[in-house]
Amino acid sequence: MSHSKKAIFSVLSLAFPIIIENILQTLLGTTDTYFAGQLTDTAIAGISVTNIVMNIFISFFTAISIGTTAIVSRNYGKKDFSKANHSIAQALLLAVFLGGAVGLLCLLFYKPILRLSGADATVMRYAAPYFLIVAVPSVFLCLQQVLASCLRAMQDTRSPLYATGTANLLNIILNACFIHWGWGVVGLALATTLSRIISMLLLFYRLYLHDPRITLRLADFKIHKKTMQALLTVGIPAGVEKLIMRIGQLIYNGMIISIGVNAYVAHNIAGTIESYSYIPAMGFGLAISTLVGTALGEQNPRQAVQNTWLGYLLSTLCMVVIGALFYIFASPLASLFTSTTETQDMVVSVLRIIALFQPFSALVQVMTSALQGADDTKFPMYATLIGIWGIRLGIGYGLAVSMNLGLQGVWYAYALDLVVRGIILLIRFQRGKWQSIAV
Repeated sequence: MSHSKKAIFSVLSLAFPIIIENILQTLLGTTDTYFAGQLTDTAIAGISVTNIVMNIFISFFTAISIGTTAIVSRNYGKKDFSKANHSIAQALLLAVFLGGAVGLLCLLFYKPILRLSGADATVMRYAAPYFLIVAVPSVFLCLQQVLASCLRAMQDTRSPLYATGTANLLNIILNACFIHWGWGVVGLALATTLSRIISMLLLFYRLYLHDPRITLRLADFKIHKKTMQALLTVGIPAGVEKLIMRIGQLIYNGMIISIGVNAYVAHNIAGTIESYSYIPAMGFGLAISTLVGTALGEQNPRQAVQNTWLGYLLSTLCMVVIGALFYIFASPLASLFTSTTETQDMVVSVLRIIALFQPFSALVQVMTSALQGADDTKFPMYATLIGIWGIRLGIGYGLAVSMNLGLQGVWYAYALDLVVRGIILLIRFQRGKWQSIAV
């Protein structure tokens, strides 16, 4: 096998299971939205509000998972298995502490949190029970993310796929049963949480079997400030980057609600459909993050560069195809989620905007992941700050409200953010500073 073919195989062998896993993971959220649509459009709004808040908390979980990927993949690449074991154990401890703290916060302050997200009395009726059942047991979601990151850092992308596939199937079955039994959004929430617990347990089991050199000892679970600090030093900027994005989304979520309920429902339906377009970029991005960390651990930055460009090329090809499908089948896709004509028309217009900017979406995702895999996590954070707060919120408000373009104005600003941020991240990657960052 030639060197270039070997590189392509390395990227695809890691990325493909992640892509399938992300399809299944996205389907988990889509399943809830689909079954909620059988209740009422307001139920969709209630679940969407919860998901927006949960995405903010997931930003904190991301800090640990990205730090885990970077540190464990670097040590695994160096074949320093003692440090890899220790880093995994400390990451799991952090996941328990953080997930437990988030769950307690959600239990005590769920009403103000949901009101802050824009839920009125009607939406609150659906959002509150769903939120309590999904958000309070956040420790399982945090552990699930960190365990998956541990396995991916050691180039095992199949185990997270199997765990997510099992959880997905269970979620669909439970959703169908609970809705049939008349449990409403409570049933949808229970299905989601039970599926996450099963997925977490499967990932624990796969980690235990993965590599005989990865043997977590009780001593590894003693709190070690230096290791936790290393994980957080790498991970916090990446988590803050996600937090900046999610808080921005929360704010312009309120802006969209002010445009109208139909616009808000259309925005969330379009966002649910659009989430599938991210799947190839996320898959290749996570694969590239692992390969960059491993290549730098092996003192081979040239391989890291080659893998990154291969990942971007393959990701873009996939996303252009998805964009074409969005454009052509926008109307049938919208009709799957709502029968309201006005809402359908808005969904169609948004999907056709999204379709044209898929290459830039791939560029943002892959370049961000490559930099994060090299422990250059601060620069993507700054780029996201500019894109979300300067373009999506600032320009988006001007287009949507001041220029009266409504929901289309919000998504025009979104597209502009992808273009600007993609170019900024590409320039950073090309300059190569990330190749000399030490862990």
